[in-house]
Amino acid sequence: MRRWLISSCCAALLCCGTPTAYSADAPSDSVIGRTRPAFDLPDLHDNSVSISRWNGRVIVLNFWATWCGPCRKEIPLLNTLQKAYAARGVQIVGVAIDNLAAIKQFMRSVPINYPVLVGDQNAIEIIEAYGDRAGALPYTVFVDKKGIIVNAASGALTEDYARKTIEGLLSNK
Repeated sequence: MRRWLISSCCAALLCCGTPTAYSADAPSDSVIGRTRPAFDLPDLHDNSVSISRWNGRVIVLNFWATWCGPCRKEIPLLNTLQKAYAARGVQIVGVAIDNLAAIKQFMRSVPINYPVLVGDQNAIEIIEAYGDRAGALPYTVFVDKKGIIVNAASGALTEDYARKTIEGLLSNK
């Protein structure tokens, strides 16, 4: 049921194509302005990785799945952003709501140059804790160097939107 819901939202987002940012006047349960929730997930080598590994960096946390069309289209942009901003203290982190075999198969044809964590069904609670209660994919959360969630977007990011958000985070000391 949950996979169907996420698939339906993903298909709807494919038609829309642009991210929807949550603003300060979002519902009271909005995560904007809150400390990012802690979590641990396995990486592609089955090593447990904590999101706190990237404390002190701007984190662009992207929830995605191999079966989600907009997610697949967004990955080259995330690769570009990782390359452009890594030296300035930005870390893209992918959380795949998928199993390891599907992720590895996908990455044979679409390389990813940033860390990918294997969320499988365990990521459902994590994505909800980060504010995506509708289960929409892709879903991207921007976290400042202090660990505060400053922005979240449903749908595939545009390059302009992502760069402006990241540049804004980097200009805030």
